Amino acid sequence: MDLHTVTEVISPASPGQWRPGDAWLGGGTALFGEPRPHVSRLLDLTAAGWPPLTVHDDGVEIAATCTIAELAEGLRRYGIVRQCCHAFLASFKIWNVATVGGNLCAALPAGPMISLTAALDGTCVLIGPDSRERRVPAAAFVTGEGTTVLRDGEILRAIHLSESLLSMRTAYRRGSLHRHGRSAVLLIGRADPVGGISLTVTAATRRPYVFRFPDPPSADEVEAALDTIPDGQYVDDVHGRPIWRRHLTRHYAAQIRMELAA
Repeated sequence: MDLHTVTEVISPASPGQWRPGDAWLGGGTALFGEPRPHVSRLLDLTAAGWPPLTVHDDGVEIAATCTIAELAEGLRRYGIVRQCCHAFLASFKIWNVATVGGNLCAALPAGPMISLTAALDGTCVLIGPDSRERRVPAAAFVTGEGTTVLRDGEILRAIHLSESLLSMRTAYRRGSLHRHGRSAVLLIGRADPVGGISLTVTAATRRPYVFRFPDPPSADEVEAALDTIPDGQYVDDVHGRPIWRRHLTRHYAAQIRMELAA
């Protein structure tokens, strides 16, 4: 928590208050994780009073400030939500502080909220400093390790998930070098009602990759799709080497294909 350059905290904060040198504050678990000498003010979003979960006729809106604990409790009937929440492998303290929006905005490859929202075709609602709203697919929100589509002063306000997609059958696979280690590979498959499937690759790669098959794919078709991921997109760090992540991605994808075809 070495943010010794911060001189002011604005709470609650709104989009129009942003200026260069500001950082939006959600749970803070990522923001406080390393020195950020360019940050001079914190704009506190947790005091904005956004409802964590808002149910609509066509789905649910997850506020960016919704904590992992609130998400896990509010959507506990959906197995894929529970699985992605538990992918944090974090203590209850982290669950009660870390936010869904913060996990996306940190844009770490292992972010399980990135995996969840991308796999369920979520829509990210963004608000600029002029209060204008734009929407982007969750699968396109993260562009690389630590990078997103957010523009200067823009905030992630919420993520919308469709009720129909939340209720679809899914298959989940997660791999790590250690039993309680950070995700090195996280794949989610989703069976569509018409017979096709979608396959989302995260954690192993620098950004999410979503592959859609209109019909049940063959093993060769899945392999061909995965071959389109450039070798340079596989993460190389202490949690796993690219060649191992690539191998495990193919191994899990084959399992998911067979599970969803059953």
